[in-house]
Amino acid sequence: MKTIIFNIGKLYTLDHKDLPLKYDALKHSDIIEDAYLVIKDEIIEAYGSGDYSKYVDADTELFDAEGQIVLPGLIDAHTHLVFGGSREHEYDLKLQGVAYLDILRQGGGILNTVESTRKASFDELYDKAMHFADIMLLHGVTTVEAKTGYGLDTETELKQLRVALKVDHDHPIGIVNTFMPAHAIPKEHKENPDVYIDYIVDEMLPELSKYKDDAKYVDIFCEDAVFNKEQSRRVLEKAKQLGFKVKIHADEVVPMGGAALAADINALSAEHLMATSDDDMDKMSKANVIANLLPATSFNLGKDYARARLMIDKGIAVTICSDFNPGSCPNANMQLTLQIASRGYKMTPLEVYNSAIVNGSCSLELSDEIGSIKVGKKADIVIMNAPNIEYTIYNFGINHVSHVFKNGDLVVYNQQII
Repeated sequence: MKTIIFNIGKLYTLDHKDLPLKYDALKHSDIIEDAYLVIKDEIIEAYGSGDYSKYVDADTELFDAEGQIVLPGLIDAHTHLVFGGSREHEYDLKLQGVAYLDILRQGGGILNTVESTRKASFDELYDKAMHFADIMLLHGVTTVEAKTGYGLDTETELKQLRVALKVDHDHPIGIVNTFMPAHAIPKEHKENPDVYIDYIVDEMLPELSKYKDDAKYVDIFCEDAVFNKEQSRRVLEKAKQLGFKVKIHADEVVPMGGAALAADINALSAEHLMATSDDDMDKMSKANVIANLLPATSFNLGKDYARARLMIDKGIAVTICSDFNPGSCPNANMQLTLQIASRGYKMTPLEVYNSAIVNGSCSLELSDEIGSIKVGKKADIVIMNAPNIEYTIYNFGINHVSHVFKNGDLVVYNQQII
């Protein structure tokens, strides 16, 4: 099966030699005008400008891009896709100035979602996750990371994983799974969090390690009122002993040293980083820890933005992710996340797209397969109704995606899933 996308106004390859992207490399991409793109058997076979007739044969399907722009499928490397319930009832509390961590201390926040997720049936979780996967795909996301973390017990963590695996099987979007058994201290262990850490280390992680083929990462929330640096180290070191690769929610609200811990244990990535110190950024840079930044969370919580520009200047590979979740960031629109990132981080449109797509593929260890327009890579392609990439950031709050190809198949046509 061969498809040729032709009449492309501008083709943004985002193809770079040295990955992940750092420093000024984020500002660049090859841009091909009057372009075509050849897809064969799920893979990019060729691309170029002008005449594409030599690639046409009897079985070729032609797809007219009508002068629109084309770029690799968006990658969202940090979400909490599978969850029960919702938390709009906490919105008024936030408007009144009640802090995110104070809501958690009072038994709300993540713990509210844990209760809902434990009670929810598999089908209820599946239907909700499919709904949000639809929204993500319609806005151009072709690959997404999905964390557990709303179970805080082995049974529910595995239920979340199984839901995500079925969504991955049934939905066009590709899903990469991460276990997060230490997302919060469950109510039953509120007075003895170290006992819960014992449970994670001695029981949960050994059981979850049986599913490393389905979820090869472990994450933890190192934060005030959640897990301290020593507890986080214990969980992540155990995870590494069991063969997992590790990530860490670090320095979202209070500088707990989570970024330094990420560097010390050679974590693949550190997430949030809104309160990270200059010294800990230097440690991340030296250890080549990727910074998964979540601008829409800062926007929604009314918090300071991570200092993305300083991180870039220090040589940290920065990724832009949505942090889609039911509490701190109920936003499944990755385009809006990129628009917020550009303004909040003072990053150019190409910088935010390179960060999300190219560095996003590195954050998920998939840069050999996705993340750029390159011969031999998977044909995950987004077509946007815009004259250039800058317009998609400038004209914010709307969906610019018209068509999406996933693994070479047309899965969104005229903003409809097919």
